[in-house]
Amino acid sequence: QVQLVESGGGLVQAGGSLRLSCAASGLTFTTYTMGWFRQAPGKEREFVAAIGWSDSTTLYADSVKGRYTISRDNAKNTVYLQMNSLKPEDTAVYYCAAAARFSRTRYDYWGQGTQVTVSS
Repeated sequence: QVQLVESGGGLVQAGGSLRLSCAASGLTFTTYTMGWFRQAPGKEREFVAAIGWSDSTTLYADSVKGRYTISRDNAKNTVYLQMNSLKPEDTAVYYCAAAARFSRTRYDYWGQGTQVTVSS
């Protein structure tokens, strides 16, 4: 079955950086758009970033544009989210997801999430 396993979350001070990873298995990775979402306490899950199968197409939420970078390594079946200049409002559980078509909303598979906490 499809598995998406996130890693790299943790506690960081404001202004710091983290790099999240998501290892995928059970799907033909090179044919899927990969996305990152986040959910803060008491809030709905929101789109963060997406990358197309060929990694030439990317999309970012306005709130992270210029600070976050999504990338993928198709040889390793892994997608990354480099997060720089982190702010306390970036605190959330971050989820990796896979979509059969490029989208910011419609995803077929989800990981379990990794916690990111940014202290002020």
